[in-house]
Amino acid sequence: MVVNKKHLFQDDSFQGFKPNQNGKYISRILKNFEYIKRGVAEKSTIYKQPIGYCLIVNPTSKKIFAYERALKKSRSFEKRLHGKWSFGVGGHIEKTDAKNNNPILASLLRELEEEVSFNVLGEPKLLGYINDDETDVGKVHFGILYVFETDSTEVFPKGLEIQSGELAPIEKLENICFSSHFNVESWSKISLNPLKSYLSHLI
Repeated sequence: MVVNKKHLFQDDSFQGFKPNQNGKYISRILKNFEYIKRGVAEKSTIYKQPIGYCLIVNPTSKKIFAYERALKKSRSFEKRLHGKWSFGVGGHIEKTDAKNNNPILASLLRELEEEVSFNVLGEPKLLGYINDDETDVGKVHFGILYVFETDSTEVFPKGLEIQSGELAPIEKLENICFSSHFNVESWSKISLNPLKSYLSHLI
């Protein structure tokens, strides 16, 4: 799935994170999306590929699922993310996801089912949107940032794309983001502040 950037952004393009405002970007995506070949989408500067990007959080312990992507032998087409640390789970929206009224959410649920095992509490919460035109991956993708709450004390990786992962406190995620010892994908760095804001409102 792709959406033409002129329909997605109209007159309010942004860089980094933008909080949700009445779901207007989702509405634009659902109204204007189309499907093109993956290889074309990865090189085109006309389109953005919308991606549901989900943070898995235990609201009681305030721990977040953080994981390191596999270096190789991964099923993932996106080799540019291999070996990087991430806090979000998500993937490309496929034609089969369009059977649902909201293919963005359908894609997200499918990716979660494929990649991780945990107990879901309620519906995902939409935090906002990620746009990163400063990296090769970000130039052709547009993130819809969600939080899924869980009462699980562990989140188990299921797919080959994840080398290792755990529920960790926000302090560890900050250390991962700002330490030169870790290679962190840009969307995870961008999602850190909205994640901290979300955690600060938990009782």
